[in-house]
Amino acid sequence: MSVFNAGPPVLIEGGAGVVTLVAAGTFCLSDQLGDIHPGTAHGLFYRDARILTRWELRVDGLPPEQLSVVLREPFRARFVARKPPPHGITDATVLVQRRRIVGEGMREIITVRNLGDEDTALMVTLAAEADFADLFAVKEGRVSGGGGESAAADHALRLSDRAQHGRGVVITATEDPEIQPGSLAWRVVVPAHDSWQTVVHCQPIIDHRAAPMNFDDGAEYSPADKIRRWRATTTTLTASGVGLNTILQRTETDLGVLRLDDPADGTSYVAAGAPWFMALFGRDSLLTSWMALLLDSDLALGTLRQLAKLQGVESNPITEEEPGRIMHERRYGPGSDRVLGGAVYYGTADATPLFVMLLAECRRWGMGAAAVEELLPAADAALAWIDSDGDLDGDGFVEYRRKTDRGLANQGWKDSWDAVGFADGRLADPPIALCEVQGYVYAARLGRAELAEARGDHVTAQRLRAQAADLKSRFDEAFWMPDSGCYAMALDGAKQPVDVVSSNPGHCLWTGIVPDERAAELIERLGAADVNSGYGLRTLSSTARRFNPMGYHTGSVWPHDTAIAVAGLMRYGHIPGALELSVQLASGLLEAILEFDARPPELFCGFSRTEFRSPVPYPTSCSPQAWASAAPLLLMRSFLGLSPDVPARTLTIAPRLPERAGAVRLADLRLGPATVTIEACGTDAKVEGLPPDWQLNQK
Repeated sequence: MSVFNAGPPVLIEGGAGVVTLVAAGTFCLSDQLGDIHPGTAHGLFYRDARILTRWELRVDGLPPEQLSVVLREPFRARFVARKPPPHGITDATVLVQRRRIVGEGMREIITVRNLGDEDTALMVTLAAEADFADLFAVKEGRVSGGGGESAAADHALRLSDRAQHGRGVVITATEDPEIQPGSLAWRVVVPAHDSWQTVVHCQPIIDHRAAPMNFDDGAEYSPADKIRRWRATTTTLTASGVGLNTILQRTETDLGVLRLDDPADGTSYVAAGAPWFMALFGRDSLLTSWMALLLDSDLALGTLRQLAKLQGVESNPITEEEPGRIMHERRYGPGSDRVLGGAVYYGTADATPLFVMLLAECRRWGMGAAAVEELLPAADAALAWIDSDGDLDGDGFVEYRRKTDRGLANQGWKDSWDAVGFADGRLADPPIALCEVQGYVYAARLGRAELAEARGDHVTAQRLRAQAADLKSRFDEAFWMPDSGCYAMALDGAKQPVDVVSSNPGHCLWTGIVPDERAAELIERLGAADVNSGYGLRTLSSTARRFNPMGYHTGSVWPHDTAIAVAGLMRYGHIPGALELSVQLASGLLEAILEFDARPPELFCGFSRTEFRSPVPYPTSCSPQAWASAAPLLLMRSFLGLSPDVPARTLTIAPRLPERAGAVRLADLRLGPATVTIEACGTDAKVEGLPPDWQLNQK
């Protein structure tokens, strides 16, 4: 079992109601008072290290009493509390507010209001400590002790990493606090019906350099400014169906705060999710970028460029790097070398074909010819990996087997240790060939053939299409389970079908590797009650021995997984039952998302809708999580039947919108040089702004 990302993160200790704030590579976990408590997974994290372990506000030595928490944006919160009234008095007269914003560090404005008729004298203290623990150690509960030093100097509290990693944090505040190692304190008198306020900044130090901070609204590069600029360049999506506008707005905001910027070339790419996965991931970032093309195609270009920079060039069993392989994740924490073997770990079987798939799709959505040419060598290196190191036994299927006991035991999107097993509960032995990975390879070859055709390289195009056709035939023969009416989840090391019924074949529908003659049976199987929970597809059939509706990959529902299956069903919309099941799955999933305050969680429990009237939360689900946040975009695109081909100057739209979606509008949708607006309802659509030399195909 891997020591990292091999399953769900640990439950965050420190009481119920953890508040998560996130902006790019910074996130903060606190209780609902705003306090960060040592000995828990709370903290302020910057570039994969915890730079605050304690952040506790006290008024006259006591914690305030919580009144409310206001969260209007993912990076900003207001904590409202009161000083407990004196013994024998019913009503409190001192209100305490903490307005917190995270970005490149953290700013907190502490306001004390005196609502009484007399002046009040108070001691306000803020305790601050840091252990500079690596993110992985915190996530997995392996922090052994403090690693930080505290000193008061130059009107600031300075916390430094004992391990000499060049990390630290400088804490400064207005209103002349008394600063001692570990704390800031203010002795204040607040006049009657008046208030007192201090502004506290926590500035990270990385590589002995202070991070630039800018938190003022309206200022360039502030968290709010980044979101405003993101919204100004994205497609405006609206829908009249109940709750859908709220979901779409939350999707846009959450993807905005999960964007990471590369200062070297100015491109943006997407992190996997908060709190534990605020980093570039191969599979997660690629799938999220695909789903978000409807909103912003530049995100996909930035993601492809980042992954191409990090593409494998040599063989390294510790990091599982191989020539042409697309990486799994990149980290910056002080423990990355011990956990990943380096800053970048490559142990994933699916990111490499997904890279090629996304490049071909980006060209259809308008990526410039120069950018395609720039990334083409990376795509060819990825295909070379698929044909060589990716095919461990030369049978024509891509398999995985970790290189050392430090790597991930399972290297598909279901990467927990018990995710791949037979119906009777036995775990599959490696090397393991997942069914959806073969689908990705099939689509990658067809996508690269399309790119070759566009360059006049007909020989390469013909070769790749022949390879894809051969894979489709052999896949059907090896993976199809006639008694189950479904594809096996995988082949094990003995080439035996892993006979459990799972959600994985939904991805096969999405890629098109499923022959029409199998699709009707597969669609019926996915719609059965043991797989379809009523709120989405379970990762594992309830008939399987290892089924657990509270299991991370063994019975839960993942929004992105269901959305991909819906996209696959719409692809096979000509097959009886496909449209009906797609509407049922999408409607159930959207209703579940609304139960989670319109923010799709990473996953939720797979209990049947007939058993619980509301979806049951999974306790350690990441939120916001990138591919979950993008799932509503893929649903919208699928039901619009939207398929652009910018090089061919063609836009195809075949709306099959469910009644609950109402009227849908996409304004300022960028398709290469064109900017169009689409309005659709039911099976009708209107397109405005299409250049006169383009062809509109409405079905």
